[in-house]
Amino acid sequence: MSTRAVQKKANGSAPKSKHKHPLRIVPLHPFARDVSAAAPHLTYRNGLLLTNVEVFTIFWGAAWQEPANANLPGEVNVFFDFILTSSLMDQLAEYSVPGHTIGHGSRIGTTTLTAHSPGKSVTDSAIQKLIQAEITSSALPAPTPNTLYFLYLPPGTTVKQTTTQASCKNFCGYHEATRAGNIFYAVMPYPGCAGCLGTLETFTALTSTSSHELCESITDPIPGQGWYDDSNGEIGDICAWKTKQLGAYTVQLEWSNAKNACT
Repeated sequence: MSTRAVQKKANGSAPKSKHKHPLRIVPLHPFARDVSAAAPHLTYRNGLLLTNVEVFTIFWGAAWQEPANANLPGEVNVFFDFILTSSLMDQLAEYSVPGHTIGHGSRIGTTTLTAHSPGKSVTDSAIQKLIQAEITSSALPAPTPNTLYFLYLPPGTTVKQTTTQASCKNFCGYHEATRAGNIFYAVMPYPGCAGCLGTLETFTALTSTSSHELCESITDPIPGQGWYDDSNGEIGDICAWKTKQLGAYTVQLEWSNAKNACT
């Protein structure tokens, strides 16, 4: 469901896909995916990778400062501090390619944006404009080839990814790149519906969804141009809503070509 075409193969023809656009979302729970006749297998499309991801977290809206939500940003940041140097990053090393070795990452900062509210509904294009404007004003750090902006939306805000795709209706999170392909970001709606909680509590639903989009952003930052499976999607899509405990946190399993399994 990306807005950009899959990168062409060396012979000039685009890889065939049963999906109109590359998948890069966390689907609603329970996950009912069409099972491909072919076994999952990610292939590299010669696109960018985030080799040492630099995560900057953004909490949009004054609601993050209200007592009911005030602790969550700090908890999310501590989660990233742990996960970016954990075994979850180590297992992504199998998707390194010559000249681009995937290793540990870091959280480079955080901010809460309260100048205006996202309201009850916000579009992906508005989110892109916000990120670009905040970079211009220096409220956000300038992007590097490894920067990944993680935007968290407050309770009560619906994200419209397209005119027909919305959070808690079609997805629980997604990642994307700007049209120029130089700004990478992930969008995390507040999990305020059964479809985005599953059997999890709010924070564990967020860590599961965040880990899904983190791993996909590293291995396929421009959807469909990195590591991708035409029938099954990205590294996290194949294993959606399958989780494990890593330290104190719940994270999603990710597909391993080497083990031919979700790990």
